[in-house]
Formats: sequence, structure tokens, C-alpha cells
Amino acid sequence: MLAPPREPPQRTGPRRPPGRGRPPRPPRSRRIRRIALLTAILCLVPALVSYADVLTSASNSSLGIRTVEWMKDNGLRGLVNYVENVYYSLNAPAKGGKALHALPKLAGALDAAGNPRRRGIPSYRPPRIRPLISPALPGEGVWRPTFAPGGAIPPVLITSFRPDPVNYPQLVAGVAWIDHTRTSVWLYPGRLEPGVALPSRGPMQVPQRKRSQLVATFNSGFKLTDSGGGFGLDGHTYAPMKSAVGTIVRYSDGHVDVVSWTGGQNVGPTVVYARQNLPLIVNHGRPNPNLSDGPEWGATLGNAIQVWRSAVGVDRYGNLIYAAANFQTVRSLAAIMIRAGAVRAMELDINVYWTSFITYRLPGAGDPANLLPTMDRPPSRYLSPEDRDFFAVYVQ
Repeated sequence: MLAPPREPPQRTGPRRPPGRGRPPRPPRSRRIRRIALLTAILCLVPALVSYADVLTSASNSSLGIRTVEWMKDNGLRGLVNYVENVYYSLNAPAKGGKALHALPKLAGALDAAGNPRRRGIPSYRPPRIRPLISPALPGEGVWRPTFAPGGAIPPVLITSFRPDPVNYPQLVAGVAWIDHTRTSVWLYPGRLEPGVALPSRGPMQVPQRKRSQLVATFNSGFKLTDSGGGFGLDGHTYAPMKSAVGTIVRYSDGHVDVVSWTGGQNVGPTVVYARQNLPLIVNHGRPNPNLSDGPEWGATLGNAIQVWRSAVGVDRYGNLIYAAANFQTVRSLAAIMIRAGAVRAMELDINVYWTSFITYRLPGAGDPANLLPTMDRPPSRYLSPEDRDFFAVYVQ
């Protein structure tokens, strides 16, 4: 007799609800995407840490500027340069327009044109910058002193004029003239620039002990990573000097010059400081014939984009000349420097955020004023720690 079929064993534990079996494994493509996402997040951690460090570090630059500079330093330089080129090209000023009826006020100029020269003291005063537009506006091209205790021989003079009568008659260039017989010009490293390893970055601002003699300050050049230029301080070379590159240099005898460098990779013991940027834009009183060669003018906005630009040069007597203006190309900047009397000149920094020339009417850095009212940074810029290197001018 056959045995009855066995009953299946009864489950003693709780039953699994219908349809709730072991979950199926995700498709292979989904797993790959998850792994890729996790890898990307892990790769972004160092970048996020780096950016957080930028945000939390001491700086006198705006958040936007720090972000752009961080992008340039972290592999996105090409993208930033492209965006800047497009932006400035689209926002170039329209040609023509109404001419000005008055020049912007030079806030740093003294009301009077200066005292007569004292007898027996030889001095040189630059001739008036001959206006390009007729009739000239009141005060156009006329030099004005800036330092109230400057006496009969002002250490710094400033003026302004309209440099482009054909295309942009409303644009104004600001110019400063620095008497080499009455001044001493020093370079101060900033918190971040020049981007070289220095034994000390110094005060990163105008030292308190020197402010009683302070008459002017002005911006330096590009970041060294943009210009590829050299840098030397106190006889030591911290970035190799490049031949045939425009250089503002102070020698141990105290005189400051703007030259096309020929001294080799090292500055040598007779050099107090040497700061390079790009090739000279003016030499022998004439524009550099290569001003139309875009790659020669740096990895930022090149030679033809119209933007705030600044320059420093020397006249035939060895006095320094500084100039700055908005909507300038390298070629138009060179023309401004030649018009102002420069026999040699080099471009300094560009863009409104970095271009500054500041005068001080009173000792102790009193009553500071920007050369042009449209300059972006406050005139107190160099009286607290600064990110970029800069120059300070003291009366002797």
C-alpha cells in the first residue's frame, strides 16, 4: 500500500509579504554611474578644500575676484580668458558720441598751480601735454601739484587729457609725473603677488614709519604666471629674469629706470628690485613695432581688447611717468605715454580692479585721492595689507 504524499513543512517564522522577495540587483550601467559619481565627488574634495581656503584666507580682494583668480590658478585659465575676451569685446564703447564739456575733477590736485621756483635751485618741470582736441578744455594737459608741503619743486604732478579725438572724444587719460630728484620709489610685495617664495613678504602695505613722507602709490604688473617675467629683490633673484622684457628697476645708487632687460637671468648685487612684465611698449620715444602681435602681450587680454590699462615709463631726464585710462589697447596706451613725454615705457597691470594711482595731499598719508574718479579701488587701498605688489613714492 502506497504511503500518502508528504505535506510540505510548515513555515514557523513570519511569512514574507507577496511581491517582496530579494530585491533585484541594479543594472550594470546604473552601478557604473554610481561609481563614477562617487569618484567625481572624491576628486572634487581637494578642489573644494582649496576653494574653501581661498574664501577663508585674509584678503582685501572681493569674493568675485578671488574666485576668478582661483579658477585661473586651478586649470581654468583658458576658460576665464575666453569669457573675459568675449565680455570686453561685447562691451566695447561705441565710437563717436558727444564730446566732453569739462574734464573730470582731479581730486588729488592742489587748487593752485604751485609756487614759483625758488632762486638758485635748478629744477625741471615737464611741458604741458599738448591737447589733441581743439578747443582744449580748461586745465587739459596742465600739470598740477599734489603734495601740499611740496614747496617750490613739487615731487609729483598730475594732469589729464583726451587721447582719442577721432573715435572716443569722451575718454580721459590720467597722467602722473614723478620728479626723480625729489622722490624715492620703493616696491613692496603683496600677500599673494609676486607668486614666489620670499624669505619675508614685509608689511604688504605702506609702512607706518614711512607715511610721513608718502606722496603717491601705484599698481605693479601682471601676475608672474601671466606675464612669465622675472622678479628680483635685494640682490636676490626669485623668478629668472627674461631678456628683452620691460623692467622697472631700482639700483643701489637709488635711481629708478624702465629698461628692456639685458642683464641675464640673475639681477646681481647692484639691483634693489627688478619687476618685469611684458616687452616695452615704447622705446626711444617710439611705439614698439610689434604692438599688433597678440601673443607677445601676455596670456590675459592680449593687445587689442579695450580695457583699463596702465603703464610706467621715463622721460628723457629720468623722471617717472605713469598713465592709466579705460578702453585702451596696447597701441593706444603707448600713444598716451609718448604724448606724455615717455622715451621708454612698459605696460603695468590691466582691468579696473587692479589699476590704481593714488596721491596724498598731506603727510601721514593724509587726504588720499585716486588719479581718476572712475578708478575702482578706494584710495585707502595700500594703507592696509594688499594682495598684489605695488610701488610707493616718498618725498626726499
